[in-house]
Amino acid sequence: MPSLSELPGEIKRKKFIRALQRLGFLIDKTGGVGSHYKITWPKTQKSITIQSELRKDVLYYLLKEIEQYSGVSWEDIKKEL
Repeated sequence: MPSLSELPGEIKRKKFIRALQRLGFLIDKTGGVGSHYKITWPKTQKSITIQSELRKDVLYYLLKEIEQYSGVSWEDIKKEL
C-alpha cells in the first residue's frame, strides 16, 4: 500500500474506472447515488463507491478497500492507467 506522498495529486475518474475495468471489476454507473459510480469485484460480489473527485486522501482509502476486497494492488492499477 503506497503512502499518501507516493500517490498522484488527482486522477481523472474516467481513467481510473477504465483501469479497474481492465483488471476485472464490474462498473455500474447507475448503482451509485448522484454522480458516484459503483464498482464490484465479481469473485466476492463486494462493491465500492467511487466519487467524482479522486483527491489523494480519497484515492488512498479507495485503494485500501480495493486491495482488501480483491487483492488488486496500486502497482497493478498503475500499469493499467
